[in-house]
Amino acid sequence: MAEHESSTDSSVKPLLHNIIALSLPAIASNLVTPLLGMTDVAIAGHLGGAVFLAAIAVGGNMFNLLYWLFGFLRMGSSGLTAQAFGADDKVRQATVLYQALTVALAIGVAFIIMRTPLCGMLLDMMEVEHRAAAMAAEYFMTLIWGAPAMLGSFVMAGWFLGMQNSKVTMWISILTVIVNIAVSLTLTLALNLGIYGLALGTLSAQWIGFTASVIVCGLKYSPSFPGFITIFAGTDLLKFFRINTDIFLRTLCLVGVTLWFTRTGAMQGNETLAANALLMQLFTLFSFFMDGFAFSAEAICGKYSGAGRHQALKQACRLLILTSATLALIFTVGYATLGTALLEILCDDLSTLAAAREYEVWAISIPLAGFMAFVCDGIFIGLTATRSMLLSMLCATAVYFTVYMLAWPTMHNHGLWLAFLCYLAVRGLLLALLLAKGSRGEVA
Repeated sequence: MAEHESSTDSSVKPLLHNIIALSLPAIASNLVTPLLGMTDVAIAGHLGGAVFLAAIAVGGNMFNLLYWLFGFLRMGSSGLTAQAFGADDKVRQATVLYQALTVALAIGVAFIIMRTPLCGMLLDMMEVEHRAAAMAAEYFMTLIWGAPAMLGSFVMAGWFLGMQNSKVTMWISILTVIVNIAVSLTLTLALNLGIYGLALGTLSAQWIGFTASVIVCGLKYSPSFPGFITIFAGTDLLKFFRINTDIFLRTLCLVGVTLWFTRTGAMQGNETLAANALLMQLFTLFSFFMDGFAFSAEAICGKYSGAGRHQALKQACRLLILTSATLALIFTVGYATLGTALLEILCDDLSTLAAAREYEVWAISIPLAGFMAFVCDGIFIGLTATRSMLLSMLCATAVYFTVYMLAWPTMHNHGLWLAFLCYLAVRGLLLALLLAKGSRGEVA
């Protein structure tokens, strides 16, 4: 595509409109998606005992851990597709889709084949009471048949985003939640199928959601099958695996930080563990919104990079960072003024609330410390500069554990929160420095 860029295309107003148009549906999807798990928890709470809730909580965590590691299927797909979209290369758009779906379905089938040892390993990690473990195993062994659909849905969400369309994923997320509620209620409360019915309801929703994605993709975009030689061509496939390997390793670091944070909270007793979990809800809420802007960064920066529109790319990066900083400031002021009230809505246990208030200042600081990490992740995914993302994550993880070891002996839980904020800030700072240093706004 020609280097020339019209002033209209690169002006701030349409670019801001584009950012918002992509971000809002992505934010809505982020807010709707947890309803899948919440639906199962809510229904389990009416099945006649705490053991049902425990089983669903354990089963949900088993899948969260399993699928979290394969989020690269979405992120890797979005950046590569956005670049192909910017270059108006329909063959490459289709190639990315079929490559990613092939990998996703292969991993999903492998999960099904290995379901018995996987279930045993995950349950052993969680040390669950016998009856709850048996129910969680039944839930897992049924729902694991949705693994190809879930991983395929990751790919479809990333591909639609790369095609500058986040609305499709939003509507499919809503459809999935509706199907899950309807089928799960019917199977559990009307037909008395218990945990098995819950799993079947969620399984139905997963496959219907994935099928809807494939149908919409076919009707709206009609991506032609590029042939096995093109899909498995050496250079393109190696790039695909390099990008996704970087993201996978980055996710391992993220999981390690999160697990250590939870483990250290648990070491201090149930009250501190509960307080940390409650305050982390503020981080989760902020991340739902920031991820929306990060998703728009993936789509827009990938598009401009693929089109070779370097000035528009630089302007997009500046505007994305400014918009994200504004959102972080709004959240910081909101948490500083309304954070305590929000915590009281989430929890009515007085001892937990009192413990949370002692550490609340750290949670209030999260938006300003962490916004740059979110938006830069999106920019770098769009540029498929995943090696830089991995290196920044490795450095930030090292900082996290170093600060923890230095601060923990005297600051205890305050030291844990200090380490977490340093980790977020270092991630964002390093990525911002790499972005500023990159040639013509792009990084290798």
